[in-house]
Amino acid sequence: MKWKLTGRFLFSVVLVVILVIIFNLFTLLGFFIFQSYKNHSSFSSNESSVETFTRQFQNQIIISNNHITLNEKGKKELINNNAWVQVLDSNGKVVLSYRAPANLKEKYSPLDIIQMYKYKEIDADTTVFIGEKNVKQKNYSYFIGIKNRHLQRVVLSYDTRDVRHFIRVGGVTLIIMDSLIALFIGYIFSKRLTKPIHKIIEGIKRLASKEYDINYRPVGVYKDVFYNVNHLSYQLKSNEIERKKLDKMKEEWIANISHDIKTPLASIKGYAEMMKDTDYDFTIEEMREYAEIIEQKSQYLKEVIEDLNLSTRLKNKELSLNRKKTNLVALLRGIVIDILNDAKYSSRNIDFQFNEEKIDMDVDELLIRRAINNLIYNAIVHNNEDVQITVSIEKKESVYITINDNGKGIKKEELDRIFDRYYRGTNTGESHKGSGLGMAIANDIVQAHDGEISIESRIGEGTTIQIVL
Repeated sequence: MKWKLTGRFLFSVVLVVILVIIFNLFTLLGFFIFQSYKNHSSFSSNESSVETFTRQFQNQIIISNNHITLNEKGKKELINNNAWVQVLDSNGKVVLSYRAPANLKEKYSPLDIIQMYKYKEIDADTTVFIGEKNVKQKNYSYFIGIKNRHLQRVVLSYDTRDVRHFIRVGGVTLIIMDSLIALFIGYIFSKRLTKPIHKIIEGIKRLASKEYDINYRPVGVYKDVFYNVNHLSYQLKSNEIERKKLDKMKEEWIANISHDIKTPLASIKGYAEMMKDTDYDFTIEEMREYAEIIEQKSQYLKEVIEDLNLSTRLKNKELSLNRKKTNLVALLRGIVIDILNDAKYSSRNIDFQFNEEKIDMDVDELLIRRAINNLIYNAIVHNNEDVQITVSIEKKESVYITINDNGKGIKKEELDRIFDRYYRGTNTGESHKGSGLGMAIANDIVQAHDGEISIESRIGEGTTIQIVL
């Protein structure tokens, strides 16, 4: 676009210069024509080639013993130039004539000579020039008539006072007129240049006021700017829609997690009040049972708080990874064993597969464990008890970790948001409570290790999550 603007600017400058030059030329030409009719000014005294030919033609006139003739060169030059000659003595009498028209005079008075030289007295196509030859203190003059309709002669004179007056008055007039022309062209150019800018500024103001329904026709020198304003409007509108969705999801998430936190808090408070009430006389076994419930609820609250803290630190990139060389095969095997050793999940079908016994990699072991745990638990709690889960790891050009299940699958609209913060899936097979940040945390942990995570799922066929490190 900058080259188009530069081109427009240069074009306007060149146009102004050309118009000013043309105006000045026409002004000067008009001045010359006007002065020629009034027999006033001229600024040129250069002789044309025709005048030079006329002046030098005296060399072709031979005068000997009062006998006047033309040499062969002179005759040839007259023929070649379609010209004629008349030689006059000091009394104006024609003493030699060559190729002259028959209707010319044989004797010329001084006034006739002036008329012949200054005006066209022969015909419209013939221009007459005059020359002089001196021989032995005798003066001869001669006319040379050249028949050429394209040949013109203007006899001009000038008065220095008129020249000075023209410079003063005409110069100021030319400067004023040239300035007006430049201002006029500049006004037209600036108007065409600034009119779209006002529209662009108006569009930016509307965007700043959160009016995103802007659609300009991308034309002219600012075509790219209009296109980008339209694109920005579309992006801001999309972001605003996305922000509203996120705000709504946040509100729902806050409501859900508040409810999830209130439930264990109510249990903790209730059992604590019962245990301190003197009206109740609990046995040791009952006290231990209540204490265990309080401990479980407290552990749940701790996990929720840790999820919130970890998610915030990962989102703001404030978490430093404690990388160390780790055998990922042993790590995944340990995770699967720990889950199966949990009494709640001991009956689940979890298969572990690997193609090498040892795959070493520099990772933060605690964070990778947390991510894999979140993904496996997600497959457990969102499917029925008979779901088959397969955890596999293989090394190719990179390390591939896959968690696959043959469960219910995930809807397309949920699949697109599965790694978003605050999103909690609806396809839960059992009572599932928590922060709703498990999948987002797993995604952030993988990205913190410069890895990639992807998910594929079909309703009724299952889900596959793959991590590439």
